[in-house]
Amino acid sequence: MEYVTAVPHPRSHAAATARSGRRSLAVALLCGALGAAVALLATRQRWAEGTATVAGGAFPLTAKGSDVTGVPAALAIVGLAALVAVFAVRRAGRLLVSGLLTLSGAGIVAAALAAAADGSALDEQAAKASGDTSATVDALTHTGWPYVAAAGGLLILLAGLLALRYGGLWPAMSGRYERGTARPRRGSRPADPERPEEIWKALDRGEDPTGA
Repeated sequence: MEYVTAVPHPRSHAAATARSGRRSLAVALLCGALGAAVALLATRQRWAEGTATVAGGAFPLTAKGSDVTGVPAALAIVGLAALVAVFAVRRAGRLLVSGLLTLSGAGIVAAALAAAADGSALDEQAAKASGDTSATVDALTHTGWPYVAAAGGLLILLAGLLALRYGGLWPAMSGRYERGTARPRRGSRPADPERPEEIWKALDRGEDPTGA
C-alpha cells in the first residue's frame, strides 16, 4: 500500500517563494514610480480658486498645489529615491529604507488631505492684490487635485508595505559588485620535472613548478 504525504517539496516551496518575490517586486516598482509621478503632477495643478475685491471689482485668484503646501512634492521625491535605494542596500539597511518609503507615502496622504480645504494661500494673494493685510479671499472653491495627490501617496505607501513584507526576497545591486570578491582561479597541475618547457612556463606565471 502506498502512502501520500502532504509535505511540500523543497523545490516547489523555493519556486513559489521566488514567484512571490518577483510579483511583489514588479507591483512595488509600478506603484512607487506611478505614485510619485501622480503626486508630483497633482501638486502642479490648481487646488483652489477664489476672488479678491480690488478697486471695487472682483479679481480672480488661483493657487496651485505647490502654493498651498510643498510637502507632497518633497515627499514624492524622497519616496522615489527610497524606492531606488531599496536595491542598493541589504538586511537592516533595506528595512530602514523600506520604512522611509512607507512613511513618505503616508506623509503625502496626510499633507494632501490636510490641504484639501486650506485657503491660506489665496488669503495671502488677496492681501497682496488689495493692499490690505486683513483681506481674505471671497467665493473660495477647491478642486479634486488634492485627492489625486493623496491617491499617489497611497500608491507609494503600498510600495513601502510591499518592501517591508517581501524586500528580503528582492535582489540587491551591491551583490554583484561587492569589493574584495574575485573569481576563483582554476587549480593548475604541477609542472612535469621531466619537461623543462613546462617548468619555464610555470616560472613565468609566478607559480612554484614543484606544486608545493
